[in-house]
Amino acid sequence: MRKVKREVTIGNLTIGGHNPVAVQTMLNVRADDVAGNVAQAVRVAEAGCQIVRVSVPTLEDVRLIEAIKNAVDIPLVADIHFNHRIALACVDAGVDKIRLNPGNIGGADRVQAVVKAAKEHHLPIRIGVNSGSVEKHILEKFGGPTPEAMVESALYHVKLLNDCDFDDICISIKSSSVPNTMQAYLLASERTSYPLHLGVTEAGTEYMGTIKSAAGIGGLLALGVGDTIRVSLTDDPVKEVHAAKAILRAVGRAEEGINVVSCPTCGRTRIDLIGIAKEVERRCAEIRGKKLKIAVMGCVVNGPGEAREADLGIAGGDGEGLIFRRGEILRKVPQERLVDELMDEIAHFEGE
Repeated sequence: MRKVKREVTIGNLTIGGHNPVAVQTMLNVRADDVAGNVAQAVRVAEAGCQIVRVSVPTLEDVRLIEAIKNAVDIPLVADIHFNHRIALACVDAGVDKIRLNPGNIGGADRVQAVVKAAKEHHLPIRIGVNSGSVEKHILEKFGGPTPEAMVESALYHVKLLNDCDFDDICISIKSSSVPNTMQAYLLASERTSYPLHLGVTEAGTEYMGTIKSAAGIGGLLALGVGDTIRVSLTDDPVKEVHAAKAILRAVGRAEEGINVVSCPTCGRTRIDLIGIAKEVERRCAEIRGKKLKIAVMGCVVNGPGEAREADLGIAGGDGEGLIFRRGEILRKVPQERLVDELMDEIAHFEGE
């Protein structure tokens, strides 16, 4: 059962409540390369990203906001640290949300100035706590960046905004430790009604980073926690988007997409199941606007059972296979035509 949080609107997208979990990524082109950031923003939007974040380290870099907003129609988040003037300039430039911890931008007057601008433009603020950013006094209290310490840090920043009569807030609480990340989010989910942005920070390169994120983000989503997600990879952010969408499919939270299930093969298999499964997955990744379960099975042991549960699929024979639809056999097809015929069925499937 999903833990329902309050709704927050970011540009043309509403998160929280009963809204679908949204996929986010962050651009990783140098901030002084405007054209490179714009090009990357276009690519992640085309890949299905729903919220994009960009680092704005200097006042000069505020020019990124207008350039990216003119290129894509997904909400844009400005990632800001220490300098409240950058936050104010990003608001004026048309950003949709600010990622900022009010405790690290100076005195109360600066927090109030940012809050005033956010209120006037109806912009939410995301508080983002990482295990490496917990305040010294909180670290001393808990003896380190424990899940409890990270949550207390987040709530400390929330209070600073609440004290300014500001409530349009999202929260993230990330660690590079999957267990600590999960414990922190579970605790935060019990202690606050604000929508939660999930992620495992500094997760690593594509392989291990995806595994850590699938374990942490996927585990939390399966427990009903989370309103937006980002898979943090030391790689192209388009890969972050693809991984995030795959996690949503894996836990049954995707609004669209093809969920391909395939058996691991064994000595009974008499078709090139590995090659067929990879080709089906590759071609299904390009499909938009459909939500289907596709089964690619090597033999009759698991094929019939999966056939009943899948919308469409393949069950292998000896150099040939059966194309099935919701448990009913449609036809027998030679191995070399199995993928093409399955893809044709997918293209014409209407879900009746």
